[in-house]
Amino acid sequence: MSVYDFSAVTINGEEKSLSDYRGKVLLIVNTASKCGFTPQYKELQMLYERYRDKGLEILGFPCNQFGNQEPGSNDEIASFCQLNYGVSFPMFAKVDVKGPNAHPLFRYLTEQAPGFWNKEIKWNFTKFLIDRDGNVVNRYAPTTSPRKIEKDIEQYL
Repeated sequence: MSVYDFSAVTINGEEKSLSDYRGKVLLIVNTASKCGFTPQYKELQMLYERYRDKGLEILGFPCNQFGNQEPGSNDEIASFCQLNYGVSFPMFAKVDVKGPNAHPLFRYLTEQAPGFWNKEIKWNFTKFLIDRDGNVVNRYAPTTSPRKIEKDIEQYL
């Protein structure tokens, strides 16, 4: 099993198989628009622009499970990301990343890369690095700046 076995709905409402990203390095991030870590969108976009032609895809998954920090609709989220941060990497529809209604992709990611104390995602902007074969190779805390992940990304490109 790999991330390629999952699909998700894009922020525009289309079902998208993650197998479409086969052969790419992926950085999967649960995001929020009203979080102290929201400025990480800028760094994520910078990484995307720098490495997308070398095979990086960043996949953003908005989530409203942490402090009600993503209350908007998918359209509002897409507009916010574009207007404020110029986000051009793929964004997906709002999902749960923990609990009984967690999206199957995030259940898989947390099984493959449990957190320090337990596997559950604790906050917005938790990041998962996926190699070109669809394997989860690392998990990063919300406090980890995307810039600090750059060397790890380069290693898998």
